[in-house]
Amino acid sequence: MLDATPATLGPGTIDWNATLYRTLLSPADTGGAMSIVDSLSPAGSGPPRHIHHAEDETFVILTGTVTFWLEGETFTRGPGTSVYVPRGREHTFRVAGDAPSRHLVILTPGGFEGFFADMARGRCRIPEDMPAILDSAARHNLTFTGPPLSA
Repeated sequence: MLDATPATLGPGTIDWNATLYRTLLSPADTGGAMSIVDSLSPAGSGPPRHIHHAEDETFVILTGTVTFWLEGETFTRGPGTSVYVPRGREHTFRVAGDAPSRHLVILTPGGFEGFFADMARGRCRIPEDMPAILDSAARHNLTFTGPPLSA
């Protein structure tokens, strides 16, 4: 079992409802071209369905098993695999099984990682804090479109 504390991912790690994020490569490092976020997500966690309007999103699964839903297609990926989600495509994911998943999230162009920072700073909870979540989502070109993926 992975130690799910901010120290797990190193300095600069933020915690949003037990999902840990650490930006490894920021838009400032790449002239805005991309960002890479190291994420450690607990078993059973995952966001509501959503669309990124400005970024392509690539997941690189390092540990654990993750079930993805991409515009009606459901599939599962494990360590050493990746999933590409083009901008404008409705998607979500859920960490499957009893173990957490550590994965890299590569965003092109960069900038969306600011949403994670907003959520951690505000200690936002879904659905209790939806007005603040929707405000940040709008600033980060994100639209929520449906529920999280069921177990």
